[in-house]
This record gives sequence, C-alpha cells and structure tokens, in this order.
Amino acid sequence: MIVICEECGKRYQIDAGKIKGRQARFNCKGCGHVVTVTKEEEPPSPAFDPGATRPAAPEPAPPAPAEEPEDKGERKQEKKKEKKEKGPVRPTRLGLRSKMILLFFLVPILCIAAAGWLYIQQLNDLSALITEESTEIVNQMAEQNIAETARSVAAECAVYLKTHPGLPETMFNEDPVFSEIAVQQVGKTGYTALYELPGADGVWRTWAHVNPKIIGIDMKNLQKPLGKSFPGFWRVYSGVEKGKESRGYYTWQDKDGEFRDKFMVCTPVEGTPYVIAATTYLYEFTRPMNQMTEQAREQTQKTQTFLLFVIGGTLLLIGVLVSLYGHIVTQRIKYLTEAAERISVGELDMDIDIKSNDEIGDLGEAISRMQDSIRLSLERLRRRR
Repeated sequence: MIVICEECGKRYQIDAGKIKGRQARFNCKGCGHVVTVTKEEEPPSPAFDPGATRPAAPEPAPPAPAEEPEDKGERKQEKKKEKKEKGPVRPTRLGLRSKMILLFFLVPILCIAAAGWLYIQQLNDLSALITEESTEIVNQMAEQNIAETARSVAAECAVYLKTHPGLPETMFNEDPVFSEIAVQQVGKTGYTALYELPGADGVWRTWAHVNPKIIGIDMKNLQKPLGKSFPGFWRVYSGVEKGKESRGYYTWQDKDGEFRDKFMVCTPVEGTPYVIAATTYLYEFTRPMNQMTEQAREQTQKTQTFLLFVIGGTLLLIGVLVSLYGHIVTQRIKYLTEAAERISVGELDMDIDIKSNDEIGDLGEAISRMQDSIRLSLERLRRRR
C-alpha cells in the first residue's frame, strides 16, 4: 500500500503484512511528521491444525517503511543530507581568504620587494660608478698637475744653469736664487728637489732639497731609514732613462708613524745630468672629492633607508586592506552558505540580510528568492491535499 506524508507530501510503499494490529506509526524522513498507517481489512486466514505444537513466534518488528521505487531522487537527497550532518572529511584546501592573501598580498610583496631591491642595486651601482669615475678623473688631474710642476721647474733650472755655467753643484742648495727655483712647493706638503744622474762611480746624489741633511750623500743610504718605503721610492727615483720621465706611487712614513701613498714625477733637466723630482701626497688634491664622495654615500644611504620605509609601509597597508576585505567577503559567504544549509533542512522562515551592492548581494537575493519559492511550493502542495 502507498502512504503519503500529509506534511511534506513524501510517498512511502508500506508492506501491510508487517503491520501488527490495526494501525502503525512512523516518522517521516523528510520533515519528521508522525505518519499514521491504518491496516485494511484482510480475509480470514486458512485453517490450521490446533493440535500441532509450534514454537512461539517472536513478535513482528515495527514496520519499516520502504520508499517507493519511483522516489529515488528523494532518497539521494536524504543521503546527501545525512553526509552533511555527519561532516564529511574534506581534503585540505585553500580558502577564499587564503587565496586573496596569496594573490593580492604575497605576490605584490615579492614584486615590490624585487623592484625595490633592483632599484637599490641600481642606485648603489650608479653611486659607485660616479664616485669611481670622479675619483679617477681627479687623480689624473692631480697627477697631471704634479707632472706640469716638475716640467716647469726643470725648464727654469735649465735656463738658470745655462746663464750661470760656473755655479758648482755643491752650491745648488746654498745659492738662494737657484735654491728657490729648484725647491718649490707642490700641493700643501709636497716639494720639488734636484738630483744628479750617477756618474762613473754609480752614485745617485741629491743637490737641492728641503732637507739639507741628504745633500751630496749616496741616496742608497736611505734604504735603512726608509725601510719598506725605499723600494717603491727607488723604483721611481732611478727610473729616469735617456731623457724620459719617470712617475709612480710609493709608500711614505710620516712623522706621525702613518704610511701614506705619495706620487712622484721625475723630469730630466734639458742639457744637464740633473733631474727634477716633484712629489706630494695625492690625497691633498683629492680630499675635496673624497668629501663629496662621502656626502654622496651618506645621501645614497638615506635614500635607501627612505625607500625601504616606503616599501615597508606600502606592503603593510596592502596587507591590512587585503586582510580586512578578505575577512568581510569570507564572512558574508559563510553566512550565505549557512543560510543555504538551513534552508535545505527545512528552515524556511529565517531572514537573509546581506547589504552588499555587488555579486555577493546578488547571491543573497537569489537565495532569498529560492527560499520564497520553496515556501510557496509547499503551501500549494498542502492546499492540494
């Protein structure tokens, strides 16, 4: 026999033979309504032997309603509902909020960080390039200035010696005019000096110098007092050959004990066996440039720090906005999901309140219309019954 639930209209196929007594009751699986089944009148049962003894038959179990075969779609829906109630285990997945953070926060972080790093690298490379090029240019200008000074002094000495052929070399440092010509200031602490190429005895001697103690001595005797500075000094000092200039750097120990690089240019005095040496510390020429370089380095460091603050603030702002908006969106979606689940189990009177002028608001209105449609369908079904 076929039994229909008066509340929701669900149909059941009932085996009347399993009903004990005149009536039986069961709960509708769709809405929980108690359905009463009344057994129809049956013809009398066939005769049986009263003398036969039989074991007491167990009382029949309450009738188990069997769904009508044609109601397969409803059974599937019930199974899905049971699975939802049990909370099926879902595979690990990324939620909408996690995806938003990944796409709109982590990806911009990587892009902005990479762009900032490249910008800082380019800024450092540009600063280093300008500093190196500027320092090289200033060094070349300073070297050229020292060389011009040596040539100028050599030319003046050549003119004076030609006009004073009887001036002995032992008097070069004593003659006030020639001494003033041969020994001139180079930079702030540098000077020029006049020395003689080695003769038959192979001895190098200086005849005009700011330090009168080395006048006329064998210059190789300075090897001991100069120590480690001597090889570099001697290489430039003795590098004059066949009228060619000699130039180069060497390390010199100052009175304060510090070793500093000096630059020296040795220029032959034309028509004489003498050479003019012009030497000074190159940093005296490059000091202003070094100060400018240091200022540029400090400014570059400030720019890098400011850029890092800007990048960090930008990333923090993006992170806050993405997290806040993602939280709002996911909360609305969770609300609509919960509303749809409650409607699916028959809660048709709940209010759906979504104030969002976008696609999420459209989804909320669609679910609300679906709720009204289901309610009206059930009401029409009840009226028909």
